[in-house]
Amino acid sequence: MDLAPLSIAQAGPDALRIVWKDGHESVYPVRLLRLACRCAHCIDEHTGRPILRPDSVPADVRPVRISGVGRYALAFSWSDGHDTGIHTFESLRELCPCCGPAAQAGK
Repeated sequence: MDLAPLSIAQAGPDALRIVWKDGHESVYPVRLLRLACRCAHCIDEHTGRPILRPDSVPADVRPVRISGVGRYALAFSWSDGHDTGIHTFESLRELCPCCGPAAQAGK
């Protein structure tokens, strides 16, 4: 399945909307995306444990730039200066508040 986004846009001051090629629409709290970063600055690459302290991320963090990475991911540059992580399309779909694992557990 082609998981690429069809469009990406702000959905308010603290939300990002992605419309996917399959027609699904995901609306993400932007701070959730920042806290979900899996780069080596945020996750211990040997143990997989988070090293990013959520209290170190400003409540009003925002993406200042979003760019494509090949045909599989998006790279975010954040207002707090962080810019080394990427989110694969697959991981973004898993983070979707309405269809990711957290939503599935409630069904």
